[in-house]
Amino acid sequence: MRHTKVFFIAFFTIYIGLVNAQKRFTLEECISIALENNLDLKNVELLKNSSKVNYKQSLNQLLPSLNANYNLGVNDGRSIDPFTNSYINQELTFSNLGVNLNTTIFNGFRILNSIKQNTFNLRASEMEVEEARQNLKLQVTLGYIQILNNADLIELSKSRLKSTESQLKRLKRLYEQESGNPSNYTDMQGQYATDKIGIINSENNYKSAILNLLSLLNLDDVSEKEFDNISGLIEANKYQFSAAEVYNEALNNLATFKSRQYRIEASKSGVKAARSNYVPEVSLFGQLNTNYSSLAEVFTETGNTVIETGNYVSIDNQDYPVLKNETQFSGSKISYEDQFENNLNTVVGVAVRVPLFNGFRAKNEVKLQKIQLERNKTELESTKLLFKQSIEKAYNSMDAAYNRYHLLVEQVTAYEESYRIQEIRFNNGVSNIVDYITAKNNLDSSRINLNNAKYEYLLRVKILDFYRGV
Repeated sequence: MRHTKVFFIAFFTIYIGLVNAQKRFTLEECISIALENNLDLKNVELLKNSSKVNYKQSLNQLLPSLNANYNLGVNDGRSIDPFTNSYINQELTFSNLGVNLNTTIFNGFRILNSIKQNTFNLRASEMEVEEARQNLKLQVTLGYIQILNNADLIELSKSRLKSTESQLKRLKRLYEQESGNPSNYTDMQGQYATDKIGIINSENNYKSAILNLLSLLNLDDVSEKEFDNISGLIEANKYQFSAAEVYNEALNNLATFKSRQYRIEASKSGVKAARSNYVPEVSLFGQLNTNYSSLAEVFTETGNTVIETGNYVSIDNQDYPVLKNETQFSGSKISYEDQFENNLNTVVGVAVRVPLFNGFRAKNEVKLQKIQLERNKTELESTKLLFKQSIEKAYNSMDAAYNRYHLLVEQVTAYEESYRIQEIRFNNGVSNIVDYITAKNNLDSSRINLNNAKYEYLLRVKILDFYRGV
């Protein structure tokens, strides 16, 4: 029985541990969820799918076009019988069937250049998806760091309140005993309220940071989740790469620059494709046609008969009618299927389209493509300049955060000693509450600044690593 109890206690402990573990988020899990759920990323992926369809469509332009047409109608009144090509004035049921084949032989390499253009556009779209993924990873990482920073600030605020609460209890006893300066108790009450407000503000900032992360993850609620800390917030050695090295790696590794370069290559092919409008187009065509007429008949010989011609021959003043032998025929309608088979005709040929004047459409299209090419080049240069400036700012901020952190470590150590001394003096009635609160606020502020510097350094390192493409 005892062993059974021990077993259930151990099982329950393990189960509770697993449940608690499931309530924790790691940075890697958040990034994975964001890559799966983020709506902005899905929109970029849909744009890539559109580029893929455009690419396939440009490839399909190499294939010949094959079209069929069929019509069936009734014509009443004066018209041409499609079977006899003679004028008629009666109701006619007609039908036509045609198959057309057309293939381009040469058009100034417009199709090939369009394929190249859409190929580069597809590659650019793929790089833009990767760019969006990289940006999303960075945003999630920064949001995650903000959560950790605010979580630490909550703990600092609670620790600050705890020390104030301890002093408040001591001063309350003195106040009730009417010993010492009564204003010390009321001043400490004010400090206690200030510290509680600090906790409220920290918790609100923490919740806001979670909501910001939620929007990136596209989740409804993770309020019960906890977030694992990140090891190595401040390295012993400062960041080993210079701003210039980070920028050079960014040029080689970031999908942003690759996508901009692919857009430039696509525009170059677009200019070539537009220039093909100046060149004659040669194509082959073929047609297969047939038709049906409800008036079409076939006649079959049924025999001969003698009939009067209407002429006469006089013999001895006697008129005799002139007779002739006439073949008799019987008519029957030609079936729908037989007419379609009998009336088949084919056409093959070569077509040449020479552009003489098209309202300067070709000229303007070339100009538009050249303008787009220059815009893409300008956008690439602008992106390079923007990234270079951002990298330098991030590097300077990282360097300042690193130096500020180590100075704040010394400051916290100094203020801890100052606060320890002031607390002893204040408890023994040697020092006043102003000196005590000043020392306490100095220590609390330096601890908050130290925490912010720690996460500021981590944040800037993550940004620089993002620029490096790692």
